[in-house]
Amino acid sequence: MSRPLPLWRYCVDAACLGAALLLGALGLFDAYGGSLAFLLAAIGGIVAGLGLAWANVWFRLGTWRTAAGFAVLYLLLGTPLATPREAAYSVLPTLESLRTLLAGLVFSWKDMLTVAPPVGSFGGVLIVAFFSTLLTALLTGLAAWHLRSPYLTLLPVLAMFVVGIVFGTRDVPMPVVRGVALIAVLVGWLAWRRYVAQIVSDGFRSLNHAPEDLAGGHQLRLRRVAIGAVVLAGAGVLTAAAAPLLSPQTPRQVLRDALEPPVDLYDYPSPLTRFRKYVKNMDDDTLLTVKGLPEGERIRLAALDSYNGMVFSVDPKSGGNFAPVGDSSDIRSAEGGSNRNQGELQIEIRDYQGVWLPAGGKLAGLELTGERRDELARSLFYSDEAETALSSIGLRSGDAYTAQVYFPPRPSDEQLAQVNFAELRLPELANVPPLAGAKAVDFIDSAQGDLNRARSLESTFANTGFFSNGAEGQVPSLSGHGAGRITSLLDAEQMIGDDEQYAAAMALLAREQGIPARVVMGFYPEKYAPERELELKGSDVHAWVEIAFESVGWVAFDPTPDDDEQPTPPEQEPKAVPQPQVLQPPPPGQEEADLPPETAPEPQEVEEEPQTWWERWGVLVSIIGISAGSLLVLASPFLLILLLKVRRRRRRERTGGPEQRMAGGWQEILSTATDHQVISRVGATRSENARLVAGGFPAMSEPVLNLARRADAASFSPVQPTEEEVRSYWEEVHRQARQMQSSRGFFGRLRAKYSPRSLVHEVAGALSTSGRLPRRPRRNRFEQPQE
Repeated sequence: MSRPLPLWRYCVDAACLGAALLLGALGLFDAYGGSLAFLLAAIGGIVAGLGLAWANVWFRLGTWRTAAGFAVLYLLLGTPLATPREAAYSVLPTLESLRTLLAGLVFSWKDMLTVAPPVGSFGGVLIVAFFSTLLTALLTGLAAWHLRSPYLTLLPVLAMFVVGIVFGTRDVPMPVVRGVALIAVLVGWLAWRRYVAQIVSDGFRSLNHAPEDLAGGHQLRLRRVAIGAVVLAGAGVLTAAAAPLLSPQTPRQVLRDALEPPVDLYDYPSPLTRFRKYVKNMDDDTLLTVKGLPEGERIRLAALDSYNGMVFSVDPKSGGNFAPVGDSSDIRSAEGGSNRNQGELQIEIRDYQGVWLPAGGKLAGLELTGERRDELARSLFYSDEAETALSSIGLRSGDAYTAQVYFPPRPSDEQLAQVNFAELRLPELANVPPLAGAKAVDFIDSAQGDLNRARSLESTFANTGFFSNGAEGQVPSLSGHGAGRITSLLDAEQMIGDDEQYAAAMALLAREQGIPARVVMGFYPEKYAPERELELKGSDVHAWVEIAFESVGWVAFDPTPDDDEQPTPPEQEPKAVPQPQVLQPPPPGQEEADLPPETAPEPQEVEEEPQTWWERWGVLVSIIGISAGSLLVLASPFLLILLLKVRRRRRRERTGGPEQRMAGGWQEILSTATDHQVISRVGATRSENARLVAGGFPAMSEPVLNLARRADAASFSPVQPTEEEVRSYWEEVHRQARQMQSSRGFFGRLRAKYSPRSLVHEVAGALSTSGRLPRRPRRNRFEQPQE
């Protein structure tokens, strides 16, 4: 069995190409959070792919056996490298790991884009890194060791780089360093291949250790290497210096920004709809326990920024802001800093039920410890903008987790007075009570400055309103915060309600004045004890308002009056004393307090504008169009070569007289042989070129010589060939062309089909014949050297 190259040559190629592929795979570094599992999957895929390519060349496996080997490597190595959580002991294959590997070939790409980075290693998302590196490494090795031109090897390497860009994040890891390193590695490898090609004969098959290789040649090569290294280093320094100037100011766009994660917020009701149930019916029930809550901090359920006349809720159209959590222990979307207090909350769910996850501040990570930790890990979604997390399967008693959070600082009024409201685009509110606009003007009155306007709204509600949640012993107070309930609250002589009504009313009035406000629901106790476990009951459920300030963030405001601010019941009037012999009218009934009505008018339904076809499918169509256009651009040179060859063959077969068409058939044989690296000589006779072709294809020696003799007879015989002879000649030409292709392997046939060698050889021969180019003999690889 012949072995084409020395083993050390394969090692040099594999080292250079493996380094280039790894530089491309590092584009996924931030998406995976730089985890060790990602590095193992990427490096393992590169080593396995290049190893399989080497085995294909060394043992001559062929196409089908190589494909079978690829499938076996994917399933065996994919278990520990791509699906370690589904494997037994993280190594042994299981039915679940095999199912994940097979399904991941289709679904892992979508999960990679819809799961919030870091995507972790659960659910087969590591398949993207392992499969892409395994496939591109295999194609890179096959191209490097099968194809004559080393430049085609760059295509799979660049494809790996594109995968890292498309499926990565906006935060590109070391883009300049990686780009410069990639260029340096590829340029150095191409220079190495060119140098080897100059000293290797017979198609890269044997080194020629010529004794004429003197010390001067060594010095010349050393100078070239030194100069090349200096040029590459200088180019790298210039690139690094110019990168900040040439980089765009707009944020880098990646594919995950154009896709909406699969969460529909219409399916999850607002937690504020259950507010009265918690504070009135479950006031003594322990909803959850928490340990480690700092003094003055709060546990959030959800930030509610959308209103439809019935309820405040999380904007249903902001589903794209809720990204699936990949690795719950590292929620990278949360940005901590020196101005934030980091805390660790140990939370255990008791009587609380719902999809909204109790947490505080910005989440940095969740360590799930309950019995359902694996199920909850796959169901988590988080929005960094709203600082809100949800579980699609909901929470129930027994669920427990430890939350790593960053609590925002609490700025003083002196600090807030120096900044303005933040300019945010919040969802438009629908069916706001008409009275809200007028009351907002009355409550703010003559307050000047952004902070004073907000504080004026807060203090008016807190100082002039009264508290009642409808509990036993309190003045009746209706639940809800629809348009009718808010109208009755604002229009009453005595405002009566609880957190639900006051927070909703203040947020509506603030939004009417252009103040960026939202309602937040959550928990905080009356007394804090960070060192011990606290039981948060239904009476500890609260709602408040948050207003966004520039460079500060969201600041909490509490418009709800104190619990002891109860409304004064109306005084009893004395009973009327009947007068003798005088018929008195019945005594007037007791005047009741001006309380909110028992029923609230039904608000109008929100009319949502239907999405146009382009709004619904435009992003997908754009992605498909850009992808198809990119593939068409990449494939256009090969399509052009194929088109020129088809046009040339038809012109030779159909143009001219019978003798010209038979001569064209012989030229087609020579062109086909040239594409298979058996190059004919310009100006040689047909018999001489037939012997060259026979040297490259020994099994076709007699048929090719026969075609040459028939073409000579057609050209020099006084008898013109018949149409039947021409048709028979071209049938034999097509038969011999197919025979040439069948004698090569799959990659050899593919290379010959799209090779431009025959086109270039034809143009060069025409120019040389016309005298524009000097004729220079060229040694054919199948030509025997003359003595």
